[in-house]
Amino acid sequence: MLVTFHSKSYSSITMFGDVAVTLLKMAGHSGTVPSALLADDIPRALARLKEGLAAAGTKEIGKKSARQGAEEEDDPQPVGLRQRSYPLIQMLSASAQQGCDVTWEAGDPAL
Repeated sequence: MLVTFHSKSYSSITMFGDVAVTLLKMAGHSGTVPSALLADDIPRALARLKEGLAAAGTKEIGKKSARQGAEEEDDPQPVGLRQRSYPLIQMLSASAQQGCDVTWEAGDPAL
């Protein structure tokens, strides 16, 4: 499943469903798709998301060190949750500054 986020203040973003739901739950939302964050709730959700990512970052560091001995040098590094969250953080920040709601739905973005 894919989840597409929309806001009047930012371009639409599409993420894998499991990543999107994880980030929404970190932000204090139930993770329901489709749903929305109202403009007044975005600053609090953004702060919770950043706190959750900081806590998850320490866990990812531990996983990386355990994997380094088993992996070969040619293997690509996995993309972490912090990197995957960057577009959503940018959207939430822009929406908070401009007072816009953020909505999301399952499926591909409209072409």
